[in-house]
Amino acid sequence: MSTPPRLRFAPSPTGYLHVGGARTALFNWLYARKTGGKFLLRIEDTDRARSTDESTRAIFDGLIWLGLDWDEEVTFQGANVERHQRDAHHLLESGAAYRDFTTAEELDRLRQDAESRGEQFRFDRRMAELSPAELQARLNRGDPYTIRFRVPDGVTGWDDLVHGPIAFPNKDLDDFIILRSDGTPIYNLAVVSDDIAMAITLVMRGDDHISNTPKQILLYQALGAALPTFAHLPMILGGDGKKLSKRHGATAVGDYGTLGILPDAMCNFLALLGWSPGGDREVMTRAELIEYFSAEGLLKKASVFDTKKLEWMNGQHLAQSPIGSLDAYLRPFLERAGLTTPEALAQRRDWWLRLLELLRVRARTVNELVDQCRPYFLDDFAYDADAVAKQWKDRFATADLLQAVRDRLAGGAWEAGAMEESLRALGESRGIGVGKIFQPMRVALTGVAATPGIFDVLLAIGRDRSLARLDAAVAHLTASTG
Repeated sequence: MSTPPRLRFAPSPTGYLHVGGARTALFNWLYARKTGGKFLLRIEDTDRARSTDESTRAIFDGLIWLGLDWDEEVTFQGANVERHQRDAHHLLESGAAYRDFTTAEELDRLRQDAESRGEQFRFDRRMAELSPAELQARLNRGDPYTIRFRVPDGVTGWDDLVHGPIAFPNKDLDDFIILRSDGTPIYNLAVVSDDIAMAITLVMRGDDHISNTPKQILLYQALGAALPTFAHLPMILGGDGKKLSKRHGATAVGDYGTLGILPDAMCNFLALLGWSPGGDREVMTRAELIEYFSAEGLLKKASVFDTKKLEWMNGQHLAQSPIGSLDAYLRPFLERAGLTTPEALAQRRDWWLRLLELLRVRARTVNELVDQCRPYFLDDFAYDADAVAKQWKDRFATADLLQAVRDRLAGGAWEAGAMEESLRALGESRGIGVGKIFQPMRVALTGVAATPGIFDVLLAIGRDRSLARLDAAVAHLTASTG
């Protein structure tokens, strides 16, 4: 029986959780959930100068918002430096690594000399080779040294889960430092040491790490550890074809929550950046993403982050999400906007859920949906200038029409069929189509020209408030005409 796979997401806490990192985390999470494996989180905080608690919190918050839960306690790389050092010294003792007493100043001079000759600098291990007596003398003096890995001859390759076979000639790899002179580990050693300790079986990450992989494979082999499978995901590009960055707009995943994107929609959208479920599937629930996810669907080509596509997909999720889940997610937005309170919503729950069903199909973002809710909760809304210009062109005639509408509605039953019959009769008596009545009414009742069906609007706002708004519109129009 095969061991369930173990995957990890290993961000550095030097900034927010960006879109590329979130996509990597999502793919690891989906693979683990699909296969019954484990999804682990490791914070790579060995860069003490740049790592911050705020960034660590932002990573946690971003993953929690996306709904990507991890299975074991979070590992902090900085807590494992002693193990990293032990692994480096194990490599030293086995002959797979050696001490290098070359100073930073000497290395800078050698690089400059190479550049002046128009050559690329390569480290020559012969300049670090010392006789046993000289080595001992320098150790006795306490001279600082780094530990370098001794790259063997040959070729290092692997069968990448995304790209297929990849190989690097070892002659193209310098003997690389694994432990600095102050005893802190270099990235490649720390990663391998931690992945071995965490028993990681699949390393899935961005393809900017491909150049690190041969070095890490050599370290696995030198430490006598089994190799994981590697999968390198394609880059995410902006609309201009360049790597996604701040110049393309929001790149922090957390920002999309405040912009009105649903977590499930964001996961759905990110999943399609570098993976195809097959067929024409696009809009998928979280359960469907897990069901359809497979390594075979991972793509080699870079993907483009299209904000318009994200908003379209978010609109689909707004329309299709279970109403109870959407209600729970939306409530804090309504409260922050000052539209209502938890107590008020609880008292009008049935009314609110009917309203939510009406409005959610018309919005692309949560923020748009909240804006559309405003006239149903509050009476102090403004008339949209474009709607007024188009629907209330003749202010005196519009005031007269709205007064007639108000009188008709006030004298009849507050029921869709009765109201429609009454207003159609009004249109016939004036020789106009009902559209010429309904559109000015929408502006009077909600301030905007695009709303659900006019009778749904009237029922949602209620009799007394609807009549009061028609009165207010008439007063506004007659006052404006002087």
